[in-house]
Amino acid sequence: MVHLPDVRVDPVRAIWKRVFVGIGLLGLVVVLVYIDRDGDSDTVGGQVDLLDAIYYATVTLSTTGYGDIAPVTDTARLVNAVLVTPLRILFLIVLVGTTLEALTARGRRNMRIRHWEKTLAAHTVVIGYGVKGRRAVATLRADEFPKEKITIVDPNPAAVSEANEAGYVAILGDATRADVLRRAGVAEAERVLIATARDDASILATLVTRRMNATAKIIVAVREAENVSLVRQGGADFVVTSSDTVGRILGMSGVSPVLGRVMEDLISAGEGLEVAERALLPREEGSAPRQLEDIVVAVIRGDDVLPYHSPAIGQLVKGDRVIVVRPAGEIAWAGRPGAQHQPDEDDDLADQAPED
Repeated sequence: MVHLPDVRVDPVRAIWKRVFVGIGLLGLVVVLVYIDRDGDSDTVGGQVDLLDAIYYATVTLSTTGYGDIAPVTDTARLVNAVLVTPLRILFLIVLVGTTLEALTARGRRNMRIRHWEKTLAAHTVVIGYGVKGRRAVATLRADEFPKEKITIVDPNPAAVSEANEAGYVAILGDATRADVLRRAGVAEAERVLIATARDDASILATLVTRRMNATAKIIVAVREAENVSLVRQGGADFVVTSSDTVGRILGMSGVSPVLGRVMEDLISAGEGLEVAERALLPREEGSAPRQLEDIVVAVIRGDDVLPYHSPAIGQLVKGDRVIVVRPAGEIAWAGRPGAQHQPDEDDDLADQAPED
């Protein structure tokens, strides 16, 4: 089932608001009837007093209408037609507002789901919203991925509720089933991040995902290194071994606590240093990696990933992408992937433009 993030409304406040509106409408009709009491006829008691005005307003707004009090003059009938009747309709809307809201909530929800399904394209699906999944989503958001481009899949209702609370669309279901992944729009996704609690579930989810989408980037987290080959055979583009990664950082910290802190800093988003991928700027073409303004650790050329010291790099050429270590703060010439500012020829022209 698709779960969309809700707009939170305090139910107690909503009920009291309707009560006050109803009382206000009733009081307004009482005032109107009492002011024009000479135009009304009471078949039982003759003259209409304040109590009669309250009684008439109550039975009129509730559409009970016993007929013992009725407008007889033209003015009273005009007031009843022009003012009291619209107020009666509004009063009924207030009374049945909760029921109408309940009846229409499902229709509005279905309309929102249909609109969401129509906008599914080039989005990111995160399977598993546990510790790893939440951290992956937080990293995507730190790189300015919009929330509406992230869809969560998890079999745990509590995790789905937590994702909704954070503002994400979430699918409640087993990610090893094709119908669940189909609801998440995996066939149209640009990337799929799989971070389930069990390696067997990750392997099956990878197989189903690759069968549904042959071009999406699939990144999978597994607990045990022995399952890496199985996930890769299933179609994963990149596999992260959580136990090995944690063990490696633990070992580094044992050898050098400072080294462990630096490694933790590099993989943490939003503070200190970060590892980022960015496009090569036009002014950097023809340079060596060491000549760039930031620290280059690798160069992506086509399908090859070359370490910065590889003699195969030679000079950087148009189309290269570089993996850099840079401060966590936004830098115009090293924007985060997906950021609104993307370096292009205009940056070069701006650098060369004479100052006024």
